[in-house]
Amino acid sequence: MPQWLNRWNARFAKWLWWVVLVGVVAALPVMYARVQTETSADKVAIGMDYRDLLQVGNTQADPQGFVQEQLKLLKASGVNSMTVFESTLEELAWAGEINVYNTLQAGLLEGQVSPPTDNGTYLLFNRPEHIQTLRPIIEWAFNQHGAKVTEWTVKGQAGLRINMGYDDASIRPMQPNPLAMQMLHDAGFNIVPRLSDRFERFDPKEMDKWLQSFQDLGVKQVAFDGDAVTGYGKGDKISIANLHTFASELKKHKIGVAIFENLKVPQKGMATLANLLDYNAIRAHSVGAAEMTVIKQPVLEDRLVLAVKDRDVRLLYLRAAAVKDVVKGQVTHPMQMIEDVLQGDEDSVGVVQQLKDFGFEVGVPQAFDVHKAPQELLLRGITMIGAMVLIALTFGLFVPGLLLPALLIGGIGGAGLYVLSPTLMVQALALLAAISAPTASVILLVKRLRVLRENGAGQPISGVRRLGGAILLLVRTTLLSLAGIPFIVALLNHISYSLVLQQFRGVALLHLAPIALVALYVFLYGTGTTVYGNAKRILSMPLTVLWIVAIGILGAAGMYYLTRTGNAGQVSGIEMKFRSILENTFGVRPRTKEFLLGHPLFFAGIFLALRYRWAMVLIIAGTIGQLSLVDTFAHIHTPLMLSIIRILLGLGIGIVLGLVIIAVWQVAEKYYFKYRNKLNRTV
Repeated sequence: MPQWLNRWNARFAKWLWWVVLVGVVAALPVMYARVQTETSADKVAIGMDYRDLLQVGNTQADPQGFVQEQLKLLKASGVNSMTVFESTLEELAWAGEINVYNTLQAGLLEGQVSPPTDNGTYLLFNRPEHIQTLRPIIEWAFNQHGAKVTEWTVKGQAGLRINMGYDDASIRPMQPNPLAMQMLHDAGFNIVPRLSDRFERFDPKEMDKWLQSFQDLGVKQVAFDGDAVTGYGKGDKISIANLHTFASELKKHKIGVAIFENLKVPQKGMATLANLLDYNAIRAHSVGAAEMTVIKQPVLEDRLVLAVKDRDVRLLYLRAAAVKDVVKGQVTHPMQMIEDVLQGDEDSVGVVQQLKDFGFEVGVPQAFDVHKAPQELLLRGITMIGAMVLIALTFGLFVPGLLLPALLIGGIGGAGLYVLSPTLMVQALALLAAISAPTASVILLVKRLRVLRENGAGQPISGVRRLGGAILLLVRTTLLSLAGIPFIVALLNHISYSLVLQQFRGVALLHLAPIALVALYVFLYGTGTTVYGNAKRILSMPLTVLWIVAIGILGAAGMYYLTRTGNAGQVSGIEMKFRSILENTFGVRPRTKEFLLGHPLFFAGIFLALRYRWAMVLIIAGTIGQLSLVDTFAHIHTPLMLSIIRILLGLGIGIVLGLVIIAVWQVAEKYYFKYRNKLNRTV
């Protein structure tokens, strides 16, 4: 490129950095609005699965007595909610409401041999006073399932015959048991019904009756069972109209939804339903029944507290299962552990107290009250412009002559993409801004280090001056990296991201791109030759065994690094214990890759790069810390203030560890030169 063009672009770039600053400032009110939203709902429900409780009770000598006793103990321990599934014949039998029989058993009751052509299901009501409530529920449900229901009596005891096989009929869903819900409500529990999409057709009138009964019991949220929300449909029967109808009924009865966070596949239709409900939704965390049989008490405590504190969960959903323990020779269940986890024991204060310490209260949860900044649309527009300019400036660091064309093309392309898909455009802009901020900050650092090293080539800088310079450069670089945070927060400031109905896209790319771009700049944009010349020189270098081993190690480290990124990253048991120690020590867990790897290497790398050219390798590796500062805020469901505390804590600890590395290096370097000089004099 002509020198005059590069000089003109350099002057133009200085003005563009002011545009970036304006974009950052415009994002600040939007960030504050998000903090207000996140602090608007501090009540947390701790719920128990009522069906699981019935199932465990069915293994005891006195099932009903066991259930009533456990309800009192759970209430005293802090459980304030009960999750009630759509009832089944099996569940009604566990509750003692009915007895269910197959054809052979029914024949024995009648004192006759059942006909071979009969494969129906028979039931008898155990409590005459409940027949008027339960019979219509059973008849309606099995008519929906396509089975004829007729009367059946044995020795004067009323019952029903269902024209469906016993195993099939036992698990077919019906309306949630209103008798059980009334009993639980009277016992002081908040009710969270779990509905399904398992009926053949969606019946708006019947659903209105269900929801009215829920509203009468003070229900504020419903959750869903299965792979889809109620009314979604199956195959060619998928109906958006039914979702609209269901949403209207929920709004009519002032009922929201609970969204489970740890499902393998999100429930179908949830994003649409939540949108139709104006995001009257809360996040829920479930601990599965199988997990409850093996999980350790401290691990469960940490898991529940972190779900609320770190991920905006407002419904903790506990399961239980009775297990045949062959070692103990008895049936065991986790009810006592649940009570100890919540209330605490001699080793812990318990989940309820920990939540109080963090400012949360056990109660009926409410959806977040979404706050908006004044003129938020305008502020976000300015933020978008600032993000586009930041991306163009980063591109201009590699190709200075194309800075202005890149800005114009990016602006036009962004506007076109916004017309086609505003959500995709905003997500792409947030990702590119998140990549650009740490990339630009580290590249500007590399350029500055090269200038300082060249200017001081004839006069070695003292250790104290290098340390002071390293601190100033670290602060400047970190501040520029942090500029990416307001762009992410403002661009993705929508409640759907907090509820994880939408997510920040490109986490793996964010973790790789800045490191790769910085490495590209360090190796190809060196002094004294062209990019092409540097690339040709590197490619013409002989390939040794050492190089092959180094590439293999880097590849393995990169693969491990990528498996640790995102919400689904894998963590070892040892690291889980280490994280727990950090959490208990600092109250907020700093990110391991920041304080233990990225920041110490980056700080030490700056210090050493003021004297040694090879130390640029440490800066490349330490870029992990700079990009992680931005990546922390890509987890939109984590409260903003907690993320700020986390990165500051990680930065502080990382600087301390970096000082330790620098001190060790200085001592080692001193003794090395002393030994070398002594050896030279001897020779």
